[in-house]
Amino acid sequence: MRTLAFLNNKGGVGKTTLVYHLAWMLAERGVRVLAVDFDPQANLTAMFLEEERLEQLWPDGEHPHTVYGALRPLLVGEGDVGVAHIEVLTDQLGLLVGDLALSLVEDEFSTQWPNALDSKPRAFRVLSALWRIIEAAAAERDAQIVLIDVGPNLGALNRAVLLCAQHLVLPLAPDLFSIQGLKNLGPTLRRWRREWQDRKERKPEDVHFSIPPGEMTPAGYVVMQHAVRLDRPVRAYERWMQRIPTVYQEAVLGQSGAVPPSPDPQRLALLKHYRSLMPLAQEARKPMFLLKPADGAIGAHIEAVRSCYEDFLHLARTVGAIAGIEVP
Repeated sequence: MRTLAFLNNKGGVGKTTLVYHLAWMLAERGVRVLAVDFDPQANLTAMFLEEERLEQLWPDGEHPHTVYGALRPLLVGEGDVGVAHIEVLTDQLGLLVGDLALSLVEDEFSTQWPNALDSKPRAFRVLSALWRIIEAAAAERDAQIVLIDVGPNLGALNRAVLLCAQHLVLPLAPDLFSIQGLKNLGPTLRRWRREWQDRKERKPEDVHFSIPPGEMTPAGYVVMQHAVRLDRPVRAYERWMQRIPTVYQEAVLGQSGAVPPSPDPQRLALLKHYRSLMPLAQEARKPMFLLKPADGAIGAHIEAVRSCYEDFLHLARTVGAIAGIEVP
């Protein structure tokens, strides 16, 4: 099992859409995938599931079949984490269901972070909870790769989520906000990695459960939804796209001074805005690259669907190589 988290501390860049389509493409190519929705907005879950199913999973009162439901026994002092429900989407693709109630756990993760420095067992039990939920679900599904959707902030919950990530993929928009976000994100990730390694060394001897690796190795970035004119980004975006490699190298990789090579090996993909495919996909409840004429993909849409398929297949193979998985 290899875990990849997708994070941008600014919302609206297409992060969840990226995770959704990548999960489907990997599954389409025969890779066993576990998608995990740890964003309290639960948008990934809403993309995968019909509203009627969401009503069943999010009834009034407790939500035992969501990731929050698996966490709740530990948080309220009734035991350890429960067994997470896996929503089976296909033979190759499963989902750990998100929950808006995840926003309620922020304080507990914040409280236990300094407690781990004092080698308190509960601190390690709480900080490892998300990792142990993922580990058990991935084992149940025999998942080869775990894709984790992370909310757009740098709070205590996301810190606990990112401890579970062996690799980090950063979806970016070619704009000032993403540039500024990288400058905030990079130093924070390096600090969290150092702090977790310090805490791991203080783990009590009587703690025998699994704790997260905390590797958070930057795998690269994906530029999302750039406008295209004559197969080239419009001029308004070009200067931001030209700045991304240097800022990524300095802020995220911590390498200052050197000029990034061109093309930048850290750029995993450059994904176009697929015009009106997304509304069709939402209506059909399927990925854009699987749209058919019966779904309304006719005329110029046919070429756009083909292009979308090729783009995501290339990205899936790139991500597979990062995770050490061959994608046919």
